[in-house]
Amino acid sequence: VTRKAAIQRTLLPVLLGWFADSADPDAGLLNFRKVSDALGKTPWYLRLLRDEGAAAENLARVLSAGRLAPDLLMRAPEAVALLGDGDGGGLAPRPRTALEQEIVAAVGRAENAAQGVTAARGVRRRELFRTAAADIVGSYGTETNPAEADQGALVDRVGAAVSDLTKATLAGTLRAVVRDGWGDTLPTRFAIIGMGRFGGHELGYGSDADVLFVHEPQDGVDEHEASAAANKVVAEMRRLLQLPSADPPLLIDAGLRPEGKSGPLVRTLKSYEAYYRRWSLVWESQALLRAEQVAGDEDLGRRFVELIDPLRYPAAGLPDDSVREIRRLKARMESERLPRGADPKLHTKLGPGGLSDVEWTVQLLQLRHGHHVSGLRTTRTRRALAAAREAGLLSAEDTETLDEAWVLATRVRNAVMLVRGRAGDTFPTEPRELAAVGRYLGYGAGHAGDMLDAYRRTTRRARTVVDELFYAD
Repeated sequence: VTRKAAIQRTLLPVLLGWFADSADPDAGLLNFRKVSDALGKTPWYLRLLRDEGAAAENLARVLSAGRLAPDLLMRAPEAVALLGDGDGGGLAPRPRTALEQEIVAAVGRAENAAQGVTAARGVRRRELFRTAAADIVGSYGTETNPAEADQGALVDRVGAAVSDLTKATLAGTLRAVVRDGWGDTLPTRFAIIGMGRFGGHELGYGSDADVLFVHEPQDGVDEHEASAAANKVVAEMRRLLQLPSADPPLLIDAGLRPEGKSGPLVRTLKSYEAYYRRWSLVWESQALLRAEQVAGDEDLGRRFVELIDPLRYPAAGLPDDSVREIRRLKARMESERLPRGADPKLHTKLGPGGLSDVEWTVQLLQLRHGHHVSGLRTTRTRRALAAAREAGLLSAEDTETLDEAWVLATRVRNAVMLVRGRAGDTFPTEPRELAAVGRYLGYGAGHAGDMLDAYRRTTRRARTVVDELFYAD
């Protein structure tokens, strides 16, 4: 009997107990076999599981919690070493600066842009696994009781980690494309502005990167040449980040730009200024509430933010006709975008009391009072909610109700992605997947119905608050 077999014989009875405690024990056992086949001859793998207390349980939880984390791990099995730090340090999210330094260094060693972006995507895959594993471990209670876990803190941790990782990936991709096509200096200053959940540091595992692109020709460079270079950079970034590969793609969505999808993909700062001064609509002011510079030229990004501040935090507040337009747009969005046949009460984004309800209510408060209340000048939903309470614009009870609903809806979206391996805004209908979502949210076996009832109850209370704050005159 080999040493490997002897260790496996010792580990398996313990692992089987943890697998059995999950919603899909068979998948956990199969994934463990695949990881062991890939790493079985690596001297540190079984020693890690045998000698480090939390490593084996962490691995069992991760491999049986759904498809996303095991899929990420199978493409780079050596990442299992992240699970071995007993104090949780191995799963702690890395700072954005450290991520960006690693990605930029990898890009610098690459021979061309394609190789550089491949390296950046590899780092992103590993760090997505780190974030997903930490989320699963925290939710399943390897180190804490799930009922006692701070749900808001778990959501904030995932949102910040995935957003920082996306920023670092975009920065590295931009560096790779510019270096490959123009050397060290692009003919135009170039900045990427995060929008939506990206700008709000609230990305989930399956989120696209909503952005705007702004550029400003270098001194002495013709504007036509600068615009051509900026457009080429954007096209190449989008292409390289979506190439089929073992690493998950990063989709760049610029649909929130002026004039929507019919407008130019890249504009100069002067062009943005002219457009916002003459043609800006209220939905664009609302979208800009979450605009934040995320990559590229920092000075240009700062000046873009200064340009839009009077638009998103108007000194005179929001006129009544603009308030009516926002309400009309929201009603139209709910009626047109809600999938046919979906249960509205269980739709985390567009359903009553879901993400859209809470975020639009907060954004209406920001548009009305952001100029006078400094705390509202933030791109983050939960921070804006807390600032509105401190300013007396929301009661403590209403704030807690909206915050609880927003956190729960975000947790459900993250759970669906972890369990199914693809994004979704509704609860799964397949019983095993639904049970896995329930386990992630802290519900034991056979309590999926209680989970759905709790979700409906939480969002129903939030919708009552939204009706009073968003729709009432």
